[in-house]
Amino acid sequence: MGRLQLAIDVGDLDEAIDFYSRLFSTPPAKVEDGYANFSIDDPPLKLVLFEKPAAGGVLNHLGVEVETAAEVVAAEARITDEGLDTTGVGDVKCCFAEKTETWVVAPDDVRWEWYVKTGDSDQFDEVQLGASTVVECFGPTVESDEEGCCS
Repeated sequence: MGRLQLAIDVGDLDEAIDFYSRLFSTPPAKVEDGYANFSIDDPPLKLVLFEKPAAGGVLNHLGVEVETAAEVVAAEARITDEGLDTTGVGDVKCCFAEKTETWVVAPDDVRWEWYVKTGDSDQFDEVQLGASTVVECFGPTVESDEEGCCS
């Protein structure tokens, strides 16, 4: 089985290592000066962190799609048990989809969505794209300079 690799620039490597270790219940596989990587089994993921002081958090958001709402609920409970704040689990219409989801914000404002798509929608719902727009379908309102936002 393959795994998705995500490479993220982070402002503070130690803070990011602490966050991602708790988020995925997995310690890093390798840590070097300004660099860390994780080999995560569940979900299958190779996560690479590059320390870039004052330049971290360049992604719009990242997501983990699961197969059932029960998996979203279980993930949210585990993340909360790790002491991380979430938006709670909710059913939403966002980005042309109906979803059950929860959100967590990592260091450098990298947003993670745990979700299951439960249906299709013909609406984009409360999401405006473009420079410096407000994106509201992610739980807490966030400022975005990115085009595109949803899974």
